[in-house]
Amino acid sequence: MDNFSFYNPTRIEFGKDKEQLIGQILAEQGVKKVLLTYGSERIKRDGLFATVSKSLDKHGISFVESGGIVSNPVLSKVREAIATAREHKVDAILSVGGGSVLDSSKAIAAGTLHDGDVWDLFLRKAPIDAALPVFAILTLAATGSEMNNGAVVTNEATKEKFAIGSVHTFPKVSIVNPALMQTVSRDYLVYSAADIIAHSIEGYFTARVQPTIQSRLVESIIKTVIESTEALLADPHDYDARAEFAWASTLALNGITHAGTAGFGYPNHMIEHSLSALFNVPHGAGLSVVIPAWAKWYHAHASNPRPAQFERFAQQVFGLKTAEEGIAALEKWFDKIGTPTRLSQLGITEAQLPTTIDNVLGNAQWFGLAGTYTRDAVTDILKQAL
Repeated sequence: MDNFSFYNPTRIEFGKDKEQLIGQILAEQGVKKVLLTYGSERIKRDGLFATVSKSLDKHGISFVESGGIVSNPVLSKVREAIATAREHKVDAILSVGGGSVLDSSKAIAAGTLHDGDVWDLFLRKAPIDAALPVFAILTLAATGSEMNNGAVVTNEATKEKFAIGSVHTFPKVSIVNPALMQTVSRDYLVYSAADIIAHSIEGYFTARVQPTIQSRLVESIIKTVIESTEALLADPHDYDARAEFAWASTLALNGITHAGTAGFGYPNHMIEHSLSALFNVPHGAGLSVVIPAWAKWYHAHASNPRPAQFERFAQQVFGLKTAEEGIAALEKWFDKIGTPTRLSQLGITEAQLPTTIDNVLGNAQWFGLAGTYTRDAVTDILKQAL
C-alpha cells in the first residue's frame, strides 16, 4: 500500500425527504441568496422545484434561476450562469439535478470568483484560488460528483472536454434521496451503471500499486451495481435497490477506492470524452463502448503493470477464470442491459475514426497518458469498438 492523504469535506444527507432540509442547511451555512441551477423543466413538473423553493422561502433565502443545463454540459452555459451569478451577487450555488448540473455548478462557482475566463481554469492556465460554496440535490446517480471536487465541461467551439478540480470545488452538502431518482429513464439507468463501473475500474486495472482491500472495495461496488441495476430494470420503484445503486455511485468516485493506490490513470474517460465532445453521445453510453475495447487491448499490453488483475476481475466479479472471459462477461452484461458496446450503435462510423483519434490524442496530452496512448494504440482500441 502506498502512502496517502485522504480528504473529503463533503457532508452527505442520504434518504427520503432529505431535500426538504435544504433551506435549513443553507441558513446554517450563512447563505442568503443562491443561484439555483437545474436541467430541464421536469423538476417543476414533478414538484421538486416547489419543494425546494418552499424550503428556501421558509428560511429567508432568495434565489435566482439558471436552468437549461444539458447532458454533456457546455461552456457557453457555464459562462452565461457566471454572468448571472455576478450580476445578482449570489452567496452560493445550489445544484438540483444530475451530474451535468452539478459539474456545471462547480465550474460556475469557481468561474464567478476567477478574474478571467473560466476556460483558463480547464486549460490549467490559472489556479482555482477560490469558489463560491456549492450545495446539491441529486436527481440521478451516475457521476459521483456529489462527493468529489471534479467537474467536466465541453467547449463547443474547440470540441474539447476537459475537467477542473480543487479543494475549493467540493460540495459543502449533497442531498441524495433515491426516491427522487425513480423517474430516471431506462436508458439513463443503464448508461449510469456503465459510468459507475468505469469510475471503479480505472484505478483497479491501471494502478501500479493496488492494495487488496481497494480491489475488494471496487469489486463490491461493481457487483452491487450489477445486482441493483437488474433489480431496477425489473422494478423501477424498488427503493432499496435504488438506494444501493445511488450509494455505489457515490463511493465509486469520492476518493475512498483510490486510497493507498498509486500510478493510475483514466484512459477510458480520456477516450470517451472525445466521443461525447464530438458526437454528443451520452457519457455512460460512450463508456460502455470504450471499456470492453480498451480492456481487450490493454490486458495483455506491455504497459499493463498488473495483468493478473484482469484474471482477478473475472474470478471475483463473474466467477470465471481468465482475463478474456471476464472482459467478455462484462461486455455481455452491457449488451444484456441494453447499453451500447459498439461505435456503430452510437452512429459513429469507421470514416469518422481519424477525426476521433486526433481528438483523443489531444486528450492524452491533457490526461498525461500520451506516452502509452499513441496514434497506433488509440487506433487499435477504437477499431476493436467498431
